[in-house]
Amino acid sequence: MSAAGPRLLVVEDEDATRRSLVTYLTRRDYRVLEAASAADALRCWDANRPDLILLDLGLPDLDGVEVIRRVRRDATTPIIILSARGDERDRIAGLEAGADDYLGKPFAVDELNARIRAVLRRAGGRDSQPDGRLRLGPVELDPLRREVRVGETQARLTPREFELLKVLLSNQGRLVTRERLLRAVWGVAYADASQYLHVYVSRLRRKLAEAGAGTLAERLFVTETGIGYRVADADSLAGVET
Repeated sequence: MSAAGPRLLVVEDEDATRRSLVTYLTRRDYRVLEAASAADALRCWDANRPDLILLDLGLPDLDGVEVIRRVRRDATTPIIILSARGDERDRIAGLEAGADDYLGKPFAVDELNARIRAVLRRAGGRDSQPDGRLRLGPVELDPLRREVRVGETQARLTPREFELLKVLLSNQGRLVTRERLLRAVWGVAYADASQYLHVYVSRLRRKLAEAGAGTLAERLFVTETGIGYRVADADSLAGVET
């Protein structure tokens, strides 16, 4: 095991699942801490400040969402939810409380490793460029000029479409809930108006495609049914043609 590998905290009350995760992650040069309850997890997090937390929501002593809230009071430590819960409301509650991503059980361990790497990569720096612009694939958003270009072509967006794209590009590689997008672009009063979001995302994809993004426009932000949109990052778009 590499002494310099990122330190992960695995919070899982099911012993066999936890041991399997610890074994897999250790073999990939992560330094792994483990906890079987919320109380142990919070003590371990406070004492060791890991680089990332893998968190099961169904803990025996405290709901995992409350663990997220307590961590978020003091730190921005990345958190990935690992949940067998089928209710989308639980996943949304975790994301709204501050989790960075989630995987539903059962999941492929290689996908988990990819998610861990992506979240750790994002935690290392901002999504914006030194000049303040946001770039993803061929799309570039200039917040000062309020312009969006796909290559050399300017995309003609409405003010709402521009704000929606800005929020999405500011969350590259993340899963952004519908509620968060609605609050950020339309305001708190529209937090339940998901029909607005569906229409505007469809328009935004179409306009980016027409400006030159082509089929890549569909890859920039992918719908997670019932939850929100998973935004691509530069690595996931590498080599993808427009």
